[in-house]
Amino acid sequence: MSGLVQPYPLHGSIESEDAKDILRKAIRSNRQSRSERLRHEADAAIADVVETIGEVASATCVATYAARPAEPRTTALLERLAARGTRILLPVLGAGLSRDWAEYAGPQDLQVRAPGRPPEPGTDPLGAESIAHADVIVAPALAVDSRGVRLGQGGGWYDRALEHARPDVKVVAIVFPEEVYDATDRPLPVEPHDRPVHAVATPLGWRWLP
Repeated sequence: MSGLVQPYPLHGSIESEDAKDILRKAIRSNRQSRSERLRHEADAAIADVVETIGEVASATCVATYAARPAEPRTTALLERLAARGTRILLPVLGAGLSRDWAEYAGPQDLQVRAPGRPPEPGTDPLGAESIAHADVIVAPALAVDSRGVRLGQGGGWYDRALEHARPDVKVVAIVFPEEVYDATDRPLPVEPHDRPVHAVATPLGWRWLP
């Protein structure tokens, strides 16, 4: 669906933190190469796929995200969840990437409140602990491998935010197809604080991870 190759510029012995930075740069560059047409097509396809996940289909409350321009878009997914009456929680980063959530109140309410940050709702912040209301968490990622290792943007926001999630809640990461890595030959770098995800979804489908 994308035609893009999988970036993996890691060679030899590299510290995990440095390896993450190298890989993030390569994946972000790859994402910038994706055409607007492909991004638009992926938006609808992602919604189609994520809606088939049982935990999402049955959820009364979903914690997810509003995508930045180069990320896999969630516009269609947000519209469909809202149309069926699902309560939607979106991240509010605040000062110093503080952890908070607020309810989605429609696309017209989303605003980019600082350069480089994702669009955020203007509804009242609910506190970091409010993610415990979510029946499923749909998280952004730069890449995911077959072990469930997730490569995030580098701030550690989700790793800390997930500390407040219910222990039984499944976390689904959304990436583009070429950003799903086989850990056998292309493992993602991992550090002790990294929290794994339970499933990965792309515009082409989804699957559980070990």
